[in-house]
Amino acid sequence: MMKILMTLLMSAATLSAAAVDISSPDGALRLNVDVDAAGTPVYSLDYKGKQLVAPGKLGLSADETRFTDGFRIVGMDTVTVDRTWKPVWGEYDKVRDHFRELALHLRAENPDRELILRFRVFNDGLGFRYELPVQKGSNYLTLRDELTEFNFTGDHKLYCIPGDYDTDEYLWSETSFSALPQALGNYRRHSEAQRTGGTTIQTPMLMKTADPVYVNIHEAALDGYPAMLLDVDTEKNAMSAHLVPDRLGVSAYLQLPFNTPWRTLIVSDDARDILASQLVLNLNEPCKIEDTSWIKPMKFMGVWWEMFTGNQKTWAYSDDYLAKPGVTDYSKLKPNGRHPANTENVKKYIDFAADNGIDGVLVEGWNEGWEDWASFRKNRQFLFDKPYPDFDLPYLRDYAKEKGVKLIMHHETAANAADYELQLDRAFQFMKDNNYDAVKTGYVGAIIPRSEHHTSQWMVDHARHVIERAADYKIMVDSHEAPRPTGLCRTYPNWLAQESARGGEFESMGGNPPSHTCMLPFTRLKGGPMDYTPGLFETRMSYYNEGKDSQAGTTLARQLALYLTMPSPMQMACDLPENYQRFPDAFQFIKDVPVDWSDSKYLEAEPNRYITVARRDKNSDDWFVGAITDENPRTATIDLSFLPKGEKFEATIYEDAPDAHWKDNPQAYRIRKVEVDSRKKLKQPLAAGGGAAIMLRKK
Repeated sequence: MMKILMTLLMSAATLSAAAVDISSPDGALRLNVDVDAAGTPVYSLDYKGKQLVAPGKLGLSADETRFTDGFRIVGMDTVTVDRTWKPVWGEYDKVRDHFRELALHLRAENPDRELILRFRVFNDGLGFRYELPVQKGSNYLTLRDELTEFNFTGDHKLYCIPGDYDTDEYLWSETSFSALPQALGNYRRHSEAQRTGGTTIQTPMLMKTADPVYVNIHEAALDGYPAMLLDVDTEKNAMSAHLVPDRLGVSAYLQLPFNTPWRTLIVSDDARDILASQLVLNLNEPCKIEDTSWIKPMKFMGVWWEMFTGNQKTWAYSDDYLAKPGVTDYSKLKPNGRHPANTENVKKYIDFAADNGIDGVLVEGWNEGWEDWASFRKNRQFLFDKPYPDFDLPYLRDYAKEKGVKLIMHHETAANAADYELQLDRAFQFMKDNNYDAVKTGYVGAIIPRSEHHTSQWMVDHARHVIERAADYKIMVDSHEAPRPTGLCRTYPNWLAQESARGGEFESMGGNPPSHTCMLPFTRLKGGPMDYTPGLFETRMSYYNEGKDSQAGTTLARQLALYLTMPSPMQMACDLPENYQRFPDAFQFIKDVPVDWSDSKYLEAEPNRYITVARRDKNSDDWFVGAITDENPRTATIDLSFLPKGEKFEATIYEDAPDAHWKDNPQAYRIRKVEVDSRKKLKQPLAAGGGAAIMLRKK
């Protein structure tokens, strides 16, 4: 339902030279837009009567022409919209989309140019984009730069990772404008963007002022355009757009008319509002899939973790393929005996999933091509319709169906995206022929075409193409090493999850600090759900088969809480079945927790410190609560006033034991039950690096 409260159309004759102001529906945010003496568009943003974003320039620069100066305002229109929409899945069963919009029409001469700046001011932030209509001159542009500025008014606190063209897998720095170069110093040699000079960070990022006011900066509806990084001027407390180029230095090749992605600022003086905001989703187009009945949120496990945890397991079937160039008949190769994607092992996972109500089983290393991994810089071709000799696909397909379990396909491309596009239809048809309706894609390595990066325009287009073709085949996608999400899961809800950040797999590669998952919901998850792979019960392991000890930054109880604080409609139980069998009472929570929700209440939050959230199951009256903390123990206050008044609930609490500690005693937990109602406030102790997970069931 949509309600249009006001429309206004103004011509050039009625426009004055004064700047244009527009406020959010609640009046807390006030946007000012003007054109300076050089004809350059300029904007600023106030929050609750205080300037938050100082005047900053807007514009685009292309080889053929510029959209940076010489402009005058020739018209504008405004509209106030209040509507709701229903996600296919997500944190809420309905989302309110309430904003005031300003479209500013600009024109310049010598040469003739037209530009529309569209702003939407929400109660929780701002979105704006550039719209390029058909021009009198060239309508094919070679875009070099976007000149968007984010100028701030103080040396604010920053939560960010280094700007990089090819990976998001960094730990978060808590720093400031002035201290940023030092904070990123350890990463400088790893970051492609840093090698271009200057100080560059990634979006989404978070800023906190002294007031405090929290600001998340990101983008929405990234399509046909490169991802945006941010160049930081540490002396002026300012940021500017840095578009990921191809290796020729071109940011984008555009054909007009064209609309850029939205630039987004989520703003609040309450950290909980940043987590709850649906602004990025609201700026994306509605669902384009007419029939979504086949899109099913799911829990899964898989043949995956045992390749990370020092068991000397390999994705490859054989060790000697590369020693025999030209050999393509895998039946003639000697198996290495360490290949877990074999029929008997996968059958065990299927049995465990069926016995415990787990929807699917992912199998990595099932297909020919992994022997090329050691030389993937040369060949890098996987075959997505050729199982290894020890993976009896027809048998496993039928066995899984009989057990009521879905097999999940794995398409690792080794970043040979061009070859993947050539195989895409054959691969998807092979999936449908064999009863697969979900796939995990991967792009580890340097992108082919070799002129592209993981987040350049070509790869953004590639990711969109894969999702669209998957929708045609009614296939759900969980993508890894792909461009970070910008809310396109609203438009294509078959894009259930992405990685695009440092995930749980790094617990086997040195570990993630407990604060890491206290930061991701404020940043990476604002673009869409993450396949973080929670559910780790054995928290001490070897490091990638190298015999090095790795300690995960978590207690066991915290891993249960991550199912609430890191929501995803495609959620993994990442550990090995034998580790779940050691702790069956704790595993019960993973079996019970839903992955799709009708409502969410953020109860406590502070970035990099702690998060407490409550969510209501979409298919019952049950509520679930998750609370996590950083390296410091704390007591969470869980206000249960969201429960229906006058009704009693049984709370099953999975919590850290009194002596639990993420490093010294991570597997110490206990389970207790108490009766609660809406008047109750639970005081819930959390161990250092710990957490708590609670199931609330109506009595």
